[in-house]
Amino acid sequence: MSGSAITPWVVGNWKMNPMQADAKELLSGFKKLLQNNEIKEENCHIGIAPSMLALTSVQAELASSVRSIYTVAQNVSRIAGLGAYTGEVSAELLKDHHIDFVLIGHSERREIFNETSQILNEKVKNALTAGLTIIYCVGESLEQRENGQAEQVVLQQICDITAVVQAEQWQKIVIAYEPIWAIGTGKTASPEDAQTMHAKIREGLTQITPFGASMAILYGGSVKAENAVELATCPDINGALVGGASLNAASFYEIAQAFANTK
Repeated sequence: MSGSAITPWVVGNWKMNPMQADAKELLSGFKKLLQNNEIKEENCHIGIAPSMLALTSVQAELASSVRSIYTVAQNVSRIAGLGAYTGEVSAELLKDHHIDFVLIGHSERREIFNETSQILNEKVKNALTAGLTIIYCVGESLEQRENGQAEQVVLQQICDITAVVQAEQWQKIVIAYEPIWAIGTGKTASPEDAQTMHAKIREGLTQITPFGASMAILYGGSVKAENAVELATCPDINGALVGGASLNAASFYEIAQAFANTK
C-alpha cells in the first residue's frame, strides 16, 4: 500500500556533533535558506536531533524560524520519572522541557551500547506514556542482508515493541528504516531496494495496527542531496533520517526540499 498521501518527515540526526559555534552557524544558515525559499509545513515536517547538551539551546534558536522545526532528542532513559539515576534523562524530563520527539532504536545504540529489545521496549513504553512521539529505528546488518534475513530482522524489530504499544499509541510512532551497512559508509541502498523494504514494513504495520497505512516510514543511511530526489519518488519512502548531510545547511535544506516537492 502506498504512503504517498503521508506528509513526509526530514530529520537531521547530528549524533555527537558539532561544537556550539558550528551549531549556531549551521542553524543560522538553515533558517536563512528557509526564509529565502520557505518549505511549507504541510509539505514536509522538519526536525533536528542535537546532542542532549544542546537540546534547549537548539530549541530556542529554532523558535525564530519562519516555520516550525521540531527539536528531537537522540536518546531517553529506560527509567521513568525522577530519581537518583546519575546521567539519565527521563521521558518526563524531556516533556517538561517541551521536547516532544525522541529517537529510539538507532543501530548505534543497539550495537555500541548493547541496547536489547527489552531495554528498547522500556524506553518506548516510557516515551509513549509521557506523551512523546517516537522515531523508531530498524535495520539489518550486511551479513543479515546477504543471508537473506533482512526482511525477517526488520519486521521482528517492529514486532518487538508490540508488547508495549497500546492500540491508539501507534499513531505516535514514525518508523525509520536504516540499513546498518549504509550508515556513515557512503553506501546507500538503491531506491528499488529501499522501496521494497519500505513496502514490506508498510505491509507488516497494516497487519499490526489500523494506523499502519498512515504511518510515516523514513529512510536513513547516507542520505544526501544527490540521492534525495530519487528516494523521494518512491511511494513508501515518506522522508529521511539524515546523518552527516544534516551538518551542512545547504545539503539538509535540499533534502527537505526534495521530499516537500515530490510528495
